Amino acid sequence: MSSGLGIALLSLVLSGSTVAFVPIGGGVSNHVSITGAAILKKVTETCQAVAEAAHHEFKPTGSSPEELVQACLGPTATGLVSGAKFHSALQEIYNQNGLVDRNFINSAPHHFNSEAFLEGRGLITEGMAAIKANIRKQNFQAARETLGRVLHTLQDFYSHSNWVELGYKEPYINLIRPDLPLEDLADVNTPTCKDCTSGTCTNSILPSILQERKLTSGYMGIFSAAKPKGKCSHGGATDLTSTTVPRGGISKDERHSDNVALHNVAVNVATEASLQLLQDIRLTAGDNEFLRMMGIARSSVVCFVIDTTGSMSDDIAEARAIVNEIIDSKKGTQDEPSEYILVPFNDPEFGPPIRTTDPNKMKEEVAKLTATGGGDVPEMCLSGLQLALTNAPASSYIYVFTDATAKDIALKDTIVALIRSSKSTVSFFMTSSGRRRRSLRAASFEDYTELALASGGQAITVSKAQLPEATDVILDTSTSALVTVLQRARNPGKQETFPFMLDESLKNITIYITGTSIGFTLTNPAGVSQSSNEATGKLGTIKTVGNLRRIRFNADIQTGTWQININSNQPYTLKVTGQSTITFIYEFVERFGGPHPGYAVLSGRPQAGQPATLMLSVMGRKGPSSMTIGNVALVTVSGPETVRNSTTTDMGNGEILATVDVVPEGEFVVSLKGTDKESSSEFQRQSTTQMSISKVNIQAVVDSSVEPGKAFKLPFSVMTQGSGGQYSISARNDRNVPMNYPSSLTLITGQYANATITITPPADTSSGTDVTLTLDAKSSSGVDSNYVVLRFSVVSKITDFVQPLCEVVNVQADECPQDVSQCGPFQWEFAATLSDGNGTGIESISLRQGSGNLTTTSLSDPIIQANYTASCCSQIVEFVAVDKVGNVGKCHHSIVRSAGSPALTLSLPLCLCLLVSAFVTRF
Repeated sequence: MSSGLGIALLSLVLSGSTVAFVPIGGGVSNHVSITGAAILKKVTETCQAVAEAAHHEFKPTGSSPEELVQACLGPTATGLVSGAKFHSALQEIYNQNGLVDRNFINSAPHHFNSEAFLEGRGLITEGMAAIKANIRKQNFQAARETLGRVLHTLQDFYSHSNWVELGYKEPYINLIRPDLPLEDLADVNTPTCKDCTSGTCTNSILPSILQERKLTSGYMGIFSAAKPKGKCSHGGATDLTSTTVPRGGISKDERHSDNVALHNVAVNVATEASLQLLQDIRLTAGDNEFLRMMGIARSSVVCFVIDTTGSMSDDIAEARAIVNEIIDSKKGTQDEPSEYILVPFNDPEFGPPIRTTDPNKMKEEVAKLTATGGGDVPEMCLSGLQLALTNAPASSYIYVFTDATAKDIALKDTIVALIRSSKSTVSFFMTSSGRRRRSLRAASFEDYTELALASGGQAITVSKAQLPEATDVILDTSTSALVTVLQRARNPGKQETFPFMLDESLKNITIYITGTSIGFTLTNPAGVSQSSNEATGKLGTIKTVGNLRRIRFNADIQTGTWQININSNQPYTLKVTGQSTITFIYEFVERFGGPHPGYAVLSGRPQAGQPATLMLSVMGRKGPSSMTIGNVALVTVSGPETVRNSTTTDMGNGEILATVDVVPEGEFVVSLKGTDKESSSEFQRQSTTQMSISKVNIQAVVDSSVEPGKAFKLPFSVMTQGSGGQYSISARNDRNVPMNYPSSLTLITGQYANATITITPPADTSSGTDVTLTLDAKSSSGVDSNYVVLRFSVVSKITDFVQPLCEVVNVQADECPQDVSQCGPFQWEFAATLSDGNGTGIESISLRQGSGNLTTTSLSDPIIQANYTASCCSQIVEFVAVDKVGNVGKCHHSIVRSAGSPALTLSLPLCLCLLVSAFVTRF
């Protein structure tokens, strides 16, 4: 089924028990629409269940993702709610789904082509194993990326096989259950199709195949027309086998006049199959972790990277105080962080990263920090920052506390690549310790300033005594729905006026200026001004500490065009921020061809000498329909300002495809302007992460997981449109997994050079570990370079495919009255045993349906006793048992009876266990 880059975030009705499927693109359904329909329905169901468990209503005020997130996070939390994380999570899934059509265009198993059924199921079950292992480790981005690929392969089964032609209208559950055989597969010597001379026959499957209910799929030949005698083809202009007898094709990817009914059924069944797979993952993960994987979480994440060397005791105390203040002041609001991350670093030690959603746990971990060691100035700051960037969710705010330069300055290019890939914002709080440098090195505090600017963060230099006054920045930015209106930098400094537009939706507007010897004047649209020497004025409050000036606007701001005139001959930075649900996310993309063309996200820098293409998702208070998009441009941040406007195409539902013909030289950001229909005011937003172009291109693809203790070979290719010659190759990962790769490649202009990285995770690597690999290629002169950032999962081989078994021991419901209205005073009891046979053992048992009380004996027992007691008003019970590798068993019982039938009492063993899923490494 054709795919693209998240072409639209579907406008679906989110209230009620079902979500309508909305085709995209003139009635032609695709992977994005099918995946989006399934995810939004499952997220809605999960949010409803969470709301019921918390005893509050789940009532989205509309159909936009923002309104779904608001309703799902609960009505008790006050404050603005941004749907950006949810949008980003969906886009990651859509992107990886679409990339299957580019990266694995000629792989039959990835598309269930050429009767590769066992291999295709192997990809699905291996992927499910990786997803579940990743969720256990809270590696949600890796889980989402794998989910996108797995859903593509699963959905293709219903379009590329004859499942629908056989009359089936329900999913083939065996595809996600490796313990069940794939039956009635046509062998390679069995003819399956009749000739279709027109190429557009309604059903080309041979009657004998239909009568014997044999399963087949179309053969696909992109480079060859050869196929086994009598076999079906996929079909279409790019399938060379479709001209070989039997001609035609059985693909239901697109809806045509000859296959409308089959296409529609394939879409419906693929959607239901996607729901089955998502439900399996939800049951394994639990509702809260499932929603976190889907990006349903408060937007702020607090991430600290803290130097713990001997001179840092004051800084650690201030970090501890600010963490406690964030936790205590923001509890119960939408600004309450959804996750806390702490990465300590010293010399030579750094890490491990500590991640928790429990605020009290974060308090405990920060309280444990002590200042020890050190002595020489450089420390392992960038190693700690690398762990923060790979462990924190994308678009996080990371705060680094240090009083020393970086010993590991060689990591600087890797840090820049990770910043660009994750779009996270890094701010440095630099204090002077008076420690003597060990040696004269290139590393300096200026490196931190450059990294902060590259990410859109602040580089704040203060004395240790001033540090408590500077950390207001953390309170400002550890908040929900934070947006950037404007960011600029000048080096050397000069007098300049910077205009910016404030709209009605913006709250808590703040300006940050870093630098020395600075004067400025702020002017509102009515011409009212306030100078830098007025600490409290008509427009706001100004606070100066160290090299930072913080201007907090008064609450009664005037909308329209403001301006700030800055006068300094020293380097300075300017940033204007606020809180608003009007925002955007973006990716640089490139178009790819083939049977199902689309747009693929660029992992590295856009290519020089050609137009740059971006895909933007724009979000408003009531969804994309509440906004009008004006201008999308690339704008330089530093030096003489260059603005390159784009040509935009509205893809619908807030999706904008923007093409910039001439990309600015140097570092640039994305600027968006438009109109908020809710308030009829113009808005301005800007991305924070700086980007630049490159003549170097690196191609590398990770699809499968890696087994602990086994070598994994990752091919990659490097090409340059610039000068040929020697290019250095650098590969780094955040888990210190051993790697072997060539240190350099000789490039010829316009030609790819191929090489391989061998990665060998230690045998004791925990299953579900997510490894982030950064691969960099740089010219010998150092003038040009590019990178790719790849993720792969380390997953232990699964040998346990058996679901936990449930046997009902006893049901006592004699006292329950036939008239349910009289049920109040009465109770019923249910008893069952659960076991995992020779499997890995049961890890968790949770109540999924029913308002009674469930108790169990120890989960370490070979036979676990489960007892459930409930009011006769709650007549259905269902609980789920998950074993240690993610196989799911389900116990279900109902005492609902028809009029006149007796109350049910059972004491005979009865197996009620339903396997929801199991998984296995690739066949």
